[in-house]
Amino acid sequence: MNQKQQIDLYCRRYKIMGMAAQIDETAKEAQEQQLSYMTFLLQLFEKEGLHRDIQAKERQLKIARLPKRSNLDEYEDRPDNDLSRQRINTLRELGWLDQLYNVILMGPSGVGKTFLAAGLCADAIEKGYRAYFRTMEDIVNMLKMKDFARSSMAEYKRLAKANLIVIDDIMLFPVEKNHAVNLFNFINQTYENTSFIITTNKMPAEWAKMLDDEVLATALLDRLLFRCEVVSLSGKSYRMENRKTIFGT
Repeated sequence: MNQKQQIDLYCRRYKIMGMAAQIDETAKEAQEQQLSYMTFLLQLFEKEGLHRDIQAKERQLKIARLPKRSNLDEYEDRPDNDLSRQRINTLRELGWLDQLYNVILMGPSGVGKTFLAAGLCADAIEKGYRAYFRTMEDIVNMLKMKDFARSSMAEYKRLAKANLIVIDDIMLFPVEKNHAVNLFNFINQTYENTSFIITTNKMPAEWAKMLDDEVLATALLDRLLFRCEVVSLSGKSYRMENRKTIFGT
């Protein structure tokens, strides 16, 4: 076994594959530039660190479960809503996330609530935050199954440690009382350490009807609105404005 094979073996044993992939190129550069041993070693560790950062971000993006379109660089300004380019840029700076503020995106279907929420979630992941995108149905099902299924309990623990949770389409459908209580308990346990982005097409006054419990709705809103920016979106549906047809006309 030659030295290269031995190095590969040690890299695999200790799981330093970023270093393994770059060692030939780095060694060649070190020889050409007559680098010191310490500089050569530092470069290898830097490349291993970069490799691990990229892998960690890829894992985070996978478990975040973002929609296909989640890049706010593609956002189109619209004069008929309450969100200027300046306000979008302020939200994208994520200062509110460090201060544990919430964001509620409110408006009718098709005005870009989900796209904005997903884009902010993607920005948070890019900057190293633990951020996840879930629908209300995802959250309700997870809470319902967490005491019976390992995957649901793992999901619960993951979300409980999140910096940011997007709950998409909250209150889109009526919620059974026991599921509503579970949702309240989850938010009550996490809101002091986690920021939320909520998308909804229901006014706060309508939440009581969806939950069939005015007291519970009030308590839930109390926690979400305590430190919160409410953004009202309006205008025509993006999907209807860009509707596709079979014949292309």
